[in-house]
Amino acid sequence: MNIKEQLETALKDAMRSGDDVRKRTLRMALSAIKLAEVDKGAVLDEGVVLSILQKEVKTRQESIVEAQKANRPALAADTQAEIEVLQIFLPKQLSPEELETLARQVIGELSAAGPVQVGAVMKALMPRLQGRATGDQASQVVRKLLQ
Repeated sequence: MNIKEQLETALKDAMRSGDDVRKRTLRMALSAIKLAEVDKGAVLDEGVVLSILQKEVKTRQESIVEAQKANRPALAADTQAEIEVLQIFLPKQLSPEELETLARQVIGELSAAGPVQVGAVMKALMPRLQGRATGDQASQVVRKLLQ
């Protein structure tokens, strides 16, 4: 069962159980996926669906920061609950050590030797991450290793 089907099944379960947070969060995620499918004009592969879910989590993390600045702890708590719902469908995140090991492996394969080749390393590294780390995290590690 692919991720989109898992989301749809979880939405049906949330509707049956009356879990408003799960229902609302899953509807927003499925809506983002369907919008991307319409824009592309085709069914999305798993990697793209994972990146959409990661984007949804990142958006909510930014919302938490803004809610805390605005002194709205209830809104921050609700948003954190939404993040927890989305993270169920994301693969286990790589630890910093695992990410660094994978980045070193790609750097070795490409014989990259300097900050000029960050783009080439990132291009080869990102497909291997498959939703287990963000582009920002990978970029920071690669830049550190190529300095």
